[in-house]
Amino acid sequence: MKTKPNVYSNGEITVTYSPSKCINAEICAKEMSHVFRSTVIPWINLENASSQAVMKQVKRCPSGALQCYKKEKVA
Repeated sequence: MKTKPNVYSNGEITVTYSPSKCINAEICAKEMSHVFRSTVIPWINLENASSQAVMKQVKRCPSGALQCYKKEKVA
């Protein structure tokens, strides 16, 4: 069954989580539990860390279930 990605944004970055891709390695929750929470909804709270720290953590996702996009600045 395909699921739509969950989308979270803080104005600077947007993080998407695709549950169907997740292999439950839990690296995100173990290393940054104040942002990636397995027992609280919304599951991702971007206000609990800097955008740079979240982007660094998202890159560590082994399955690619987490993706991060920077908001483009308009000149």
